[in-house]
Amino acid sequence: MDENENNMPDLLDLDEFDEEALKAESAELLEMRFLNGENAVFCRTEGGFISLKTGDKTYDRVGVYLTFPLTNPEEFISIREADEKAKEIGIVEKLGALPKDQQEMLREQIKLRYFMPVITKVLDVKDEYGYAYWNVTTTFGACRFTTQMSGDAVIHLSDSRLLVTDIDGNRYEIPDFYQLGVMERKKLDLFI
Repeated sequence: MDENENNMPDLLDLDEFDEEALKAESAELLEMRFLNGENAVFCRTEGGFISLKTGDKTYDRVGVYLTFPLTNPEEFISIREADEKAKEIGIVEKLGALPKDQQEMLREQIKLRYFMPVITKVLDVKDEYGYAYWNVTTTFGACRFTTQMSGDAVIHLSDSRLLVTDIDGNRYEIPDFYQLGVMERKKLDLFI
């Protein structure tokens, strides 16, 4: 036997592999937990975040994610740990099943995460070198942003509802394309 072989660490140390712990962790990940007013209490933290107490566990801070953000924002809300892994804690099946004050806390968090101004007026859209430069008025005031001409910068959510995503990933909504003026719709012909 070569002298170096005895000094090499064993790459697969079976003593460190805990099959039962792996099975338990897998089962926990696959288990779907529904959170409601009977088994979960959401509270606001001093820093303005949301904490959760469910069963014997308390989470000092949780993240609130919509599973269907555009089509069903009041149902199947994923509550996750606030770290970089964002491990799911449970699902709020219906937001209305929680006490009113907790519903409002979660809605505030959703509005922050899914901030999406509504475009109320299209002042101008210029096409230059594969990019579109938008000048619009939104529900939050005047706004200028850039989208790519190719790809999915403008997505049809329905026959008249549009979702616009700029090059920085910010989203804007046009709830009804046909409510815009004739000249505004003409400016959007590149995307329709």
